[in-house]
Amino acid sequence: MKPILAVFAGGILGTGARVALDTVLPHGDTGFPLSTLLINIAGSLALGFLVAGVWPRVSGTVRALLGPGVLGSFTTFSALAVALVTLAADGQVPLGVLYLSLSLVLGFGAAAVGLLLGARYSRRPAGSAGSASSAGGRRG
Repeated sequence: MKPILAVFAGGILGTGARVALDTVLPHGDTGFPLSTLLINIAGSLALGFLVAGVWPRVSGTVRALLGPGVLGSFTTFSALAVALVTLAADGQVPLGVLYLSLSLVLGFGAAAVGLLLGARYSRRPAGSAGSASSAGGRRG
């Protein structure tokens, strides 16, 4: 039951963050959906980092909170699809193609960077504050 509650709690946080970014970067139905693009790129980066760097260190409940909870509600494929259909229906096919291309290329690129950063993070000793050697030596 804990993972389900974690997804609900994360969903509240992710949805709130998405609405906040949509408020800061609003766009009409026929304008370039910049907020959705940025949200999906940031979510790809964050999920890549979490999968490679954090998942090995945390419980299933924390994974549920951050993955399907926070990031699942923050990023949405449906928002991308609606933006594309709306642009196409408005006759702005080139803008739609640009948006889809940027979403795919930058989303995959951000996920790859997140995976690389997460892998680097996961190789650090637990409790490390950024430096391989600390004055206190190894914690035990």
